[in-house]
Amino acid sequence: MTWELLFQESSRTVIQTSELRAAGATWRSLKGAVDNGFLVRGRRGHYALPSTNQRILEAVRVGGRLSCISAAADVGIFAVDPSIAHIHLDPNASRLRAPKDRFQRLTVANRKGIELHWDRLSAPEDGTEYSIGLVDALIQIFRCQQPRFALASLDNALHLQRLPLSSVAEIFAALPEEIQYLRSWVDTRSESGQETVLRFIVRLAGFRFEIQVSISGVGRVDMVIEGCLVIEADSRQFHDGWEAHLRDRTRDCDLAGMSYMSYRAIHRDILYHPERVMAAIVGLLAVRNHFRTYVL
Repeated sequence: MTWELLFQESSRTVIQTSELRAAGATWRSLKGAVDNGFLVRGRRGHYALPSTNQRILEAVRVGGRLSCISAAADVGIFAVDPSIAHIHLDPNASRLRAPKDRFQRLTVANRKGIELHWDRLSAPEDGTEYSIGLVDALIQIFRCQQPRFALASLDNALHLQRLPLSSVAEIFAALPEEIQYLRSWVDTRSESGQETVLRFIVRLAGFRFEIQVSISGVGRVDMVIEGCLVIEADSRQFHDGWEAHLRDRTRDCDLAGMSYMSYRAIHRDILYHPERVMAAIVGLLAVRNHFRTYVL
């Protein structure tokens, strides 16, 4: 049996020495596998395949598990900037190592590129050998990330049915009073994280809006503001290529024929430049005398 097949059959990403020995591995075979590049030793007593995601290896090396946005991204949930590994450590964790070198003790100097979370988990037994459970990850996201991004992660997890709706109460029970208002803003209809962020921006500005609106002859649109402005949250994944552009322009033309204005907000502006999005919305609504003052 190959090492790849062993990991595949055990449905594991990181396996401890004792488990490998129980499967028939010897000290010599493990050393040979590491020396020849068939296995990677994350830290003492923990092995993974060379193809293992670098963020996972960093968490194992440090002595913790993926957490916060890293844990969410690992299971396909929307997360902003997962390039920095967020790692959960038990309050009594010791013998911590540098994320890039298991032979170095973790210090302030060599922990660049990781974010450590020391908080107690509500369900420490959830998750995997290298990642905390999704409920705890979302609790950390609300504590760590900007509110619009945290709400987007929760909406996305619910929309993808990775969590039951009942988990919302559990998550907010662990959060401070000042962000409890976000609970009433949860909406499972948002089909992507950027749609939630867009909704957050528009709601904060005080505009009337509806999401996932079906318009006869056009189909479903992401959002209609003040009854006259259609906004689509565009991303490269679904709007790249000439055929996609033809489809989008045809929809815009049909909307114009029904007296709707349309605005395609790009992914980058929605996530990182909300002031540009709001300036465009206010400018378009001004044409229809729907201008409102907004504060970001």
